Amino acid sequence: MIFDVGECLVDETTEYGTWADWLGVPRHTFAAMFGAVIAQGRDYRETFQEFRPGFDLYAEREKRAAAGKPEHFGESDLYPDVRDALAALRADGLWLGIAGNQTVRAGRILRELFANDVDLIGTSDDWGASKPDRAFFDRVAENVPAEVDEMLYVGDRIDNDIRPAAAAGMHTALVRRGPWATIQWSSEDAEKLPTFRVESLLELSGLIAQFNAQAR
Repeated sequence: MIFDVGECLVDETTEYGTWADWLGVPRHTFAAMFGAVIAQGRDYRETFQEFRPGFDLYAEREKRAAAGKPEHFGESDLYPDVRDALAALRADGLWLGIAGNQTVRAGRILRELFANDVDLIGTSDDWGASKPDRAFFDRVAENVPAEVDEMLYVGDRIDNDIRPAAAAGMHTALVRRGPWATIQWSSEDAEKLPTFRVESLLELSGLIAQFNAQAR
């Protein structure tokens, strides 16, 4: 099984707060606009354009790094269920991976945090393909030692995670947290597409065991 990163394993509250600070915008104002952009079905990156037209996210990331304020997350930013869920799934004998739309810098952080917990860590920058493009999920499939219909992709977004992973032939699990899942949870696709819908990653061990038992 493969996990998305942002708002699946990592609570991005702090990170988006630092972007608001970088823009010189009150954090609650940035958060409100962020939610409005998502609810309208727009790309979240358009949030930055609302405050600074012509904003180049890649260039601004480099400026932040040069200013000694790079994007960063650590152990304290992981959702509380992450460590116990990974331990339980590992104890079940499952192959585990992490793959998401992340920078090379974020990939290094992920390897520091999870190198001993999972079998694969891949990022969009590593692979030159990003979600929701099919090429990203093809790269996932190439790196996972299982048939595609035996894979489970876990994420918080219908548009970037669940729909494209399902289209690639994978099973999916939608976890209800973060702005996307909160906004999308009651949509038709959120109710019908995922193999599992969970409030916590700790639910996955039992659900997978039950699913596999029924499939035998």
